[in-house]
Amino acid sequence: MGVSRPQKAANGVSTRWVYVFCIASFFLGVVVINRFWAIPDPLDRDKVSPEKHRSEEASFQTGDILSQVSQTHDVIMTLDKTISSLEMQLAAARAAKGDSEEASPVVTKLGTENLKARRKVFFVMGIITAFSSRKRRDSIRETWMPKGLEHKKNYSTFLSSTSLWFEIGDGLLKLENEKGIIMRFVIGHSATAGGVLDRAIDAEDEQHKDFLRLNHIEGYHELSSKTQIYFSTAVAKWDADFYIKVDDDVHVNLGMVGSTLARHRSKPRVYIGCMKSGPVLGQKGVKYHEPEYWKFGEEGNKYFRHATGQIYAISKDLATYISVNRHILHRYANEDVSLGSWFIGLDVEHIDDRSLCCGTAPDCEWKAQAGNPCAASFDWSCSGVCKSVERMGEVHQRCGEGDEAIWHTSF
Repeated sequence: MGVSRPQKAANGVSTRWVYVFCIASFFLGVVVINRFWAIPDPLDRDKVSPEKHRSEEASFQTGDILSQVSQTHDVIMTLDKTISSLEMQLAAARAAKGDSEEASPVVTKLGTENLKARRKVFFVMGIITAFSSRKRRDSIRETWMPKGLEHKKNYSTFLSSTSLWFEIGDGLLKLENEKGIIMRFVIGHSATAGGVLDRAIDAEDEQHKDFLRLNHIEGYHELSSKTQIYFSTAVAKWDADFYIKVDDDVHVNLGMVGSTLARHRSKPRVYIGCMKSGPVLGQKGVKYHEPEYWKFGEEGNKYFRHATGQIYAISKDLATYISVNRHILHRYANEDVSLGSWFIGLDVEHIDDRSLCCGTAPDCEWKAQAGNPCAASFDWSCSGVCKSVERMGEVHQRCGEGDEAIWHTSF
């Protein structure tokens, strides 16, 4: 047994010297803090009792710390959103490059120019519709969709007229320019491209200028695919903070929707809607039958949490994620289930906002009187406003926020 020697750290520095450096750093820190710490005026201190001074000092320090914590949290959230956005843009660029390699030079050039020319907006609202839903679209144009300044016809006139010319375009243009809100009816094309159904939509679009046409063959059992293509198309066309999907038999208050989304604007990955977890229906012939029911476990199990399909919103990063990965995202029979499944395993914040699934009157009226106006209203029994063509005007009158609300709401 010899004399013990000082141990050395892994980098060859003696442990004794490490202790010396630590102690020296501590005292140096104390000296620096004492040198630069603000010293109050002795004259002012004499005017305040020691107890009151200590209380005020503690209060000031607590408030200052809370303020700094709040500011730090805001900075972190902003950085997180920026980093996430850059990552998704990089992924989108890679995907676009991969797609463009298979396209002709002309198509590639046009696609690149369109991506560069994307307009920055607050949110895009896609109203999912079908060829047979002309009257539903007209009921929305006559009620909660912003109208042109000279469009003052009443709803009874609308119901009795089949040749009513809507001055919708002015209202939508004003909405885009002043509020950064894009609204479009979303529809694909028929199995026989250029047929009578497609020509009817072309004529309607020429009249109203309020359609977003998809490269998609329409069909009830293709809603998951249509939803996926809608988000991909909207992301390529507009650079929005949020992208919304809504059915054409739902009543919407745009001002309330905008206020709801504005509260979550700083978050990078949000999925907003009325969250539910319904049963998986494996029995054939029933509505909402799920052919792949076996994937969800034993009989009687429920789906994972997802937003009900009448209306929901997703942030830009999630819409971009759908666009980038559209070729490998699995589509279930029900589109709301499909959307929820695409976010399983991702770092996504699910926001359950019940103002997006109010009932029609009297439910929407009671909530408005209680100070909780609804962003969207429909009847659960019909998965939309029951007899929406006949009742949308009544629902708008009783549940609406007022036609001028959207113009007076700041986001």
